[in-house]
Amino acid sequence: MGTAMVELDREIAAYDAMRADLENRHMGEWAVVFNTDLVGIFSSFEDAAQAAVQKFGRGPYLIRQIGSPPVVMPASVIYNLQHG
Repeated sequence: MGTAMVELDREIAAYDAMRADLENRHMGEWAVVFNTDLVGIFSSFEDAAQAAVQKFGRGPYLIRQIGSPPVVMPASVIYNLQHG
């Protein structure tokens, strides 16, 4: 497993730790987690992604819709996003 995947696992664990509070306060909005910190709540995926790219470049960072189940992407998609 590459370094980016290990870092992403950390971001997912951090999100999971704050999920109940986020679901109570921000259901349906989009959270950005970077370096295990919640760095923003956004009304759309596009806004979340734009802010994450502007602040952190290529990442890795986690963008997740609050209250939605996690989206599992095939490794090929993740690889193409990282190396495209």
